[in-house]
Amino acid sequence: MTDRINGDSMLTEPFLTAKPILEHIEKHHHQAYFVGGCVRDFLLKRPIGDIDITTSATPDQIQKIFPKVIPVGIEHGTVVVRHEHQSYEVTTFRVDGDYIDKRHPDSVTFIDNIDKDLERRDFTINALAMNIKGEILDLFNGRSDLKAKVIRTVGNGESRFSEDALRIIRALRFSSQLGFKIEDSTFDAMIHVKKEIESLAMERITNEFTKLFSGSYVHLGIHYLQKLEIHQYLPVFREHPELMYNLPKSLQPLKSFGEVIALLHILKPEVSILSWMSAWKCSNKIKQEAIQLAGAYAYFKKNGLDPLLAYRLKEEYYDGFIRLLNSLSLYTIQLQQLINIQEQLPIQKSKDLSINGNDLMALFPNIKGGPWLKQMLIMIEKEVIFGRLQNTEYDIKEWIKWNPPEIN
Repeated sequence: MTDRINGDSMLTEPFLTAKPILEHIEKHHHQAYFVGGCVRDFLLKRPIGDIDITTSATPDQIQKIFPKVIPVGIEHGTVVVRHEHQSYEVTTFRVDGDYIDKRHPDSVTFIDNIDKDLERRDFTINALAMNIKGEILDLFNGRSDLKAKVIRTVGNGESRFSEDALRIIRALRFSSQLGFKIEDSTFDAMIHVKKEIESLAMERITNEFTKLFSGSYVHLGIHYLQKLEIHQYLPVFREHPELMYNLPKSLQPLKSFGEVIALLHILKPEVSILSWMSAWKCSNKIKQEAIQLAGAYAYFKKNGLDPLLAYRLKEEYYDGFIRLLNSLSLYTIQLQQLINIQEQLPIQKSKDLSINGNDLMALFPNIKGGPWLKQMLIMIEKEVIFGRLQNTEYDIKEWIKWNPPEIN
C-alpha cells in the first residue's frame, strides 16, 4: 500500500538547491522525486551526501529539458544533470531484467510508475522517495525499519543479493555507518549467497570496505563481518583468516583505506603493504599513505613521539596516525601534541636545509657522487631537526668537518 506521509520538516539544504530540478521536470508534465540514501539520511537527521533523483521522464526527455546533461549511464536510465555547479544523478523509473553479470541488469524497461521502481531497490531504508513538498513515499515500511534500526531487504533477500552480491557488503557497511542490526532472514540470505562475492570486481569491494571501516559503529559492522565468515572469498584474508578475528577490540573508525591497510600490515607484518595494494587494487595514493602510517607506527613504538616523527610524517596523515595508535591501544595522544611539535621544527622539509647535494659535492670534489650524498643529507637533517645543529651554511659546514662522509 502506498503510504504518503508529510515530511518531518521543511526541505533542508542540499534539497533546496536541487529543488529547481524537480520543479523543472514537473513543469514538463513528468513525475520527479528525491530517492534513496538522501531521503534516508534526511529522516535520520544525518548529514546529506549525494542527492539522487528519480523520474518518469526518459533520459532523452531529460536531455531535452535541461541544457547541461551528461549521459553517464544512459543505457540503464541514468544521466547527470548539472545545476548550480553541482551534479545530480537523474534516473528514469524502471524495472530490471535478469542480472547476468551479477552487477547490472541484462535489460531495463522504463516505466511511468514509481512503485515498481522502488520495488527493485536493495533495502527498505533505501526504498524511500520524497516529493517536492517534502512528502515521503514509503511502500515497504522503510520508516518503521529506520525507527527500529533494522536493515532488511526489499522483497526476497536471496533474490536481492543474487542480483548483485555487493549488496551483502553494503548491508555490513550500513550496519557500521548507522548502527543498525541486520534482520535475521536478511542475514540468512546473505549467508546463502555469500559465495557470489568471488565474482565481484575488487575495486567495488575495496570501496565498500573503506566505508565499512570508517563507520561510527564500526564494531557492529565488524561483528557481522566476522559472523558472516566471508574471509574465504576475500584476497589475503583467505590465506590469513586469523586477521579477520584479530582486529583490535579498541578499533576506531578509520577514515581511509590507507589507514586500514596500515593496521592490517601491523597486525600481520609478513604480508607486505605492496601485497595488500596489489590484491585489493588500491591506488598509489593509498599505498603511500599506508607506507607512511606503518612507518610512523614502527618509529613511534621504538622512539615515542619526537620531532623526527612529526617531521617525517606528512601533516595530512596526523589524524590517521592518531586513530591508528588509539585503535592499537598503544598510547593516547592528541592531535595538538603533534601539531605543537611540528610548528616548533626548525625546518619543515629537506629543501629548507641551508645546504644541498651540490654544496656537498663542492666540499668534496675528489669524491664521486653516490649514496653517501643522501646519507650525509639525512644525517644533517636529523641533527637540525633535533636542534643539535643550527640550520646555517656556516654551522653545517663546520659540523661536516668533524663528521666527514664515510666512503667504502
